[in-house]
Amino acid sequence: MSQVTVQEIIDRSQQFAPQFLREGNDPTGFQLGDRTAPVKRLLVTLDVRPEVVDYAIAQHVDMIWAHHPMIFHAPHNLDLADPQNRMYAKLLTHGISVFAAHTNLDKAVGGMNDWLAAAIGLHDVQPFAQSNDDPLEKLVVFTPQTNAESMRQALAQAGAGQIGDYSGASFSHDGEGRFTPEQGAHPAIGTLAKPTVVAETRIEVIFPHSRRDKVLQAMLAIHPYEEPAYDIFQEAYPGIGRIGELSSPLTVKALALHIKDVFSLQGLRVVANDLSRSVQRIAVVGGDGGKFFHQAQAAGAQAFVTGDVYYHTGHDMLAADLPVIDPGHHIESIVIPQMSTMLAQWSAENDWQLTVIPSPLSTDPFTFL
Repeated sequence: MSQVTVQEIIDRSQQFAPQFLREGNDPTGFQLGDRTAPVKRLLVTLDVRPEVVDYAIAQHVDMIWAHHPMIFHAPHNLDLADPQNRMYAKLLTHGISVFAAHTNLDKAVGGMNDWLAAAIGLHDVQPFAQSNDDPLEKLVVFTPQTNAESMRQALAQAGAGQIGDYSGASFSHDGEGRFTPEQGAHPAIGTLAKPTVVAETRIEVIFPHSRRDKVLQAMLAIHPYEEPAYDIFQEAYPGIGRIGELSSPLTVKALALHIKDVFSLQGLRVVANDLSRSVQRIAVVGGDGGKFFHQAQAAGAQAFVTGDVYYHTGHDMLAADLPVIDPGHHIESIVIPQMSTMLAQWSAENDWQLTVIPSPLSTDPFTFL
């Protein structure tokens, strides 16, 4: 069996849930520790809280794999009087690295929201809710092979090709370009009125929409042609939510009780004008997904399952007449058994010397009386 490092586990995790799928400024990814450190024991958890860290220390864990990022807001100091800072210090003292896959895991095919949809019993499940505030685009440009490396470097410097923790990512394919310069042209290669064949390279890179102008300026500045050939495509990635069908219709009340049972909940909240209404097409977004209710309704949802519904948003849901079931944020603890199984499978496939430990601790902050 081979020794596996923190970075190797991160790399395999991001093959499944690429970091470029994350929402906006979600601080997902590597959180703390040493990427080169070996990992023999790994703990899977929903949240990284002081009690989870104490458990990890007691279990002699080398790495924590979490769904929710440990650091949402950067600390302004490292005063150990702050419990959060003490937790960071414990992790560093005991050599425990931390990685999180958050909204990228929510979007990933076969990830969080697919697990929740399956647990509820939905079939014919499809993504919905394209929601990234800065969607990715792809540039495809054709340039002479002699200019290809300069082009790749210029595009990387402009911010194209950033995928997770990797920069300068691109795809290239060599071929032949053909054109005939006509009257009025000033070709960098070729002669007026004569067909020209040039050894060219097709280069593909992705970039956030917000960097489009800089990427295009860099491409045009380095390209030798008077009229470069290029295309820009909008990249289609899975939406953050899932929508599917129950095997048979249920009333809103019966669906809520079913969800309460499936996730072993002490209680949940329902926003609905009529608990006896029959529903079958159900949308789900794990975590705080209230802002997606309009998109759920537009996708044809007859009911929507999501957590952390705000008071005024609840009024908007009633006005829109979309029944909403709020089982809380903690149903995302489904990540613990699901990712533990997946990491164990990856370990077996790669012959890693790795013990995967599902966290037995509940990090739900709420108690229902």
